[in-house]
Amino acid sequence: MRGDDGVEVLRVAGIERAGPGDLTFLASAKYAPHLAGTRASAVVVPPDVETPLPSLVSKNPYLFYARAAQVLHPPAHPAPGAHPTAQVHPSTSLGDDVHVGAFAVVGPRVRIGARTTIHPHVVLYEDVVIGEDCLLHSGVQIREGCRLGNRVVVQNGAVIGGDGFGFARADDGSYEKIPQVGIVVIEDDVEIGALTAVDRSSLHETRVGRGTKIDNLVQVGHSVTIGTHTVMAAQVGVAGSTHVGNNAMIGGQVGIAGHITVGDGVVATAQSGIPNSVENGEMISGYPAIENRKWLKASAVFPRLPEIARRLRQIEKKIEELLAKR
Repeated sequence: MRGDDGVEVLRVAGIERAGPGDLTFLASAKYAPHLAGTRASAVVVPPDVETPLPSLVSKNPYLFYARAAQVLHPPAHPAPGAHPTAQVHPSTSLGDDVHVGAFAVVGPRVRIGARTTIHPHVVLYEDVVIGEDCLLHSGVQIREGCRLGNRVVVQNGAVIGGDGFGFARADDGSYEKIPQVGIVVIEDDVEIGALTAVDRSSLHETRVGRGTKIDNLVQVGHSVTIGTHTVMAAQVGVAGSTHVGNNAMIGGQVGIAGHITVGDGVVATAQSGIPNSVENGEMISGYPAIENRKWLKASAVFPRLPEIARRLRQIEKKIEELLAKR
C-alpha cells in the first residue's frame, strides 16, 4: 500500500469514469497518463508506476482488481428453498441452502449440492448431478445424466448435453439418426457462456476440464475433451471427437475440425481454421492455420498480390520480347 491506508473504497470502476469511493486499476505503465484525470479514491498499479493517489501495488493489477471486485460486489444469494411454482420431483436430493427459482423443473433422481442456486426456468432432466456452490442462470437446460462439478457457473440459455450431431447416410441419400447415449461431464470451477451448447457424447462422455472458461455462443461437439484452464472466446466451434489440451487460448470464431488434437498451451488467434492437429505450445493463425509469424508475413503480402501479379505479367512479357529478338 502506498499513500493513505485509511482511504475507504466501496466499489470498482473504470479509470476514466471512477469517482470518490471507487477503486480502479492500471494494467500497464503505458496507461499512466490516465491517472492525472481520474477521480478514483484508490488505484491498483504495477510496481513501476508512481502516483500521488492511494495505491495498491501488484505485479498483476488486473488479477488483483478482479479479486477486489469479487469482495466489493459479492453476488446475491437467494433464500434457500424451492419457489412454489418450481416443479421438483420427489426423488430429487437437495443439499443444504439450495435455491430453486420460479418455474424451474427438476427431474427424477437429480442431485444438487449445497449452496447451489438454480434460477427461474432452468430445466434439469433425470439423473443430472450438480455439485456444490454452482450457479445456473435462467433458461439453462441440462440433459439427462450429465454431471457438473463444484463452483460451476452456467450462463443464460446454455444447453449442456444436447444430442450430438450424428447421422448415418442410407443408400437412398436419407439420414438415420445415431442415438447419442453418452453424457457431458463439467469439472470444477468451469464457466459456460450464454447460449453455448456442449453436446453429449455418442457413446461415453464429452468432458470440459477443471477451471476452463467458455464464452458465449460456443459449440462443443460430441465426444470432445477440453483440458484444464483452457479459454475459448465467442463463436468457437469444436467438431466431434477432438481433444483440446490444457491452458490453450482459442480466439473468437476459431473453427476446429473433428478427430484431431490441439495441444497444451496452443494459442489460436481469432478466425483461425484448424483442420489438422497442432503441437504443444504453438501460436497459430489463418486458414488453414499456420505458425503465427508466417501468417503475419503472408497476410502483409495479400493486399499487394494484384500488383505483384501485374508486375509478373510485365516481366514475362519483356522476357518473351527479348527471346523473340534472338
